[in-house]
Amino acid sequence: MELEKIRDIISEVLNLNSEEINPESRFIEDLGADSLDIFQIIMGIEEEFDIEIENEDAEKIVTVQDAIDRINEVLKNK
Repeated sequence: MELEKIRDIISEVLNLNSEEINPESRFIEDLGADSLDIFQIIMGIEEEFDIEIENEDAEKIVTVQDAIDRINEVLKNK
């Protein structure tokens, strides 16, 4: 479920087809995101899942799977 929601957020921010986005996709290298795009994606994730991702944790998010793992960790500790 998280993957589908994240795909929607990423595809909206980066104007990509959601089918092009998989857990192994790297935001910068594979999806062409820049730092502002990543910021917008993180903000979208925070809003969608009603969570807060700390800046130092956000900096560690390189792949879509990293984002999923971080969401699950924050939700587990909520």
